[in-house]
Amino acid sequence: MEGKTRHLDFIQLTITRMAANSFLLKGWTVTLVAGLFAIAAGTNRPSMILFAAVPIIMFWSLDAFYLNQARSFRKLYDDVRQRPDDQIDFSLDARRFSRSNGWLLTALSKTVVGFYGPILLTVLVLRCWL
Repeated sequence: MEGKTRHLDFIQLTITRMAANSFLLKGWTVTLVAGLFAIAAGTNRPSMILFAAVPIIMFWSLDAFYLNQARSFRKLYDDVRQRPDDQIDFSLDARRFSRSNGWLLTALSKTVVGFYGPILLTVLVLRCWL
């Protein structure tokens, strides 16, 4: 029983780290976009606002990657939880639980689009408006 608990702890630590990375990416997105808006306003060059789209798209992609990885590890956690104690091998290989298009589906999920979509839309609207 102790082996299963340790294995589940390892998996949970990995899931926690993925969630922390996702949270940090969201913070960096807001910080960089706000900074680029300030630079664009300070230089009186509204076209610089479009540069904010680059970190938005990059962080959107990375965030989807981390969230997709966390999903795979949650499935691994559930699998290990249901295994008998004598089948615990301490493997952290969650590839068998990931789908080939999982990253794209995660990037287009409501929660991810709901965060990055409005930010990207704001950049595009500001660029057209200014």
